[in-house]
Amino acid sequence: MTQGLKRRTVRVNGIRMHFAEAGDGPPVVLLHGYPETHHAWRDQWPELARDYHVIMPDLRGYGETDKPDQGYDKRNMAEDVRQLVAHLGYERIALVGHDRGARVATRFAKDHRAMVDRLVVLDNIPTRVVFETTDAKIAKLYWFFYFQQVPHLPEALVQGREEMFLRHFFTTWCYDPAAINEDAIKEYLRAYSAPGAFKGAFNDYRAGPIDLQQDQEDSDHLIECPVLVMWGRDFELVGGLYDVLAVWQGMANDVRGLAIPECGHLPQEEQPQRVNQELREFLRGWKG
Repeated sequence: MTQGLKRRTVRVNGIRMHFAEAGDGPPVVLLHGYPETHHAWRDQWPELARDYHVIMPDLRGYGETDKPDQGYDKRNMAEDVRQLVAHLGYERIALVGHDRGARVATRFAKDHRAMVDRLVVLDNIPTRVVFETTDAKIAKLYWFFYFQQVPHLPEALVQGREEMFLRHFFTTWCYDPAAINEDAIKEYLRAYSAPGAFKGAFNDYRAGPIDLQQDQEDSDHLIECPVLVMWGRDFELVGGLYDVLAVWQGMANDVRGLAIPECGHLPQEEQPQRVNQELREFLRGWKG
């Protein structure tokens, strides 16, 4: 699985950012979500690397990337990625983001419009929409969204129970509770058991109020590049609560959408062949 995959660490935007890369050709940047790392793309990069230079960073606070106390607003996290892309010599990219990575990718597409040729978002409702539509039902389903913003306490409660906490998400967020194999769970457990790992991830959520402010300030500035939205048809927190395509049509000028059947929150891991097929089709014609 790791043949042809290179791992590097570079200093960007005041942090050491770890990333994996594979292949040659036009750049395609894949941004993982929570509770994952760049390992989330293990079924995508071998396929995409046949034609593209696939770049998969661990976001600020995650995996092998530094976990500072500050800087988790999505504008700054997008700047992390922008500087990584610039370090690699690229001025324009195709960008793919899942979950938290989709939030970073959305902010990137708004702040650095000339750099994004096309954008893919997987199973994500934008931060502004979540906050502005929250009612009693959504608050209950999105409990983690708010719990993880509490200072200090979540880390203390999770310490020593990392496996229990992670397995809760991997089983309840997937259509098939056994969809994420044990090797992958062990890799995520290794990453999230490292010192400061959950603090980094929770700091990502704690930036929610700043992210909301940023999103409200340019809510009327639609994303200009073509956008592909994919979501798990059977995940209650996204497709079950929202008209996902309509939400994203309010975010961008050119949007196509796809609900993936028998799929929850982790499409790239639950239904990798379908996701790869759609990515290949959407990336067709991307020449860099």
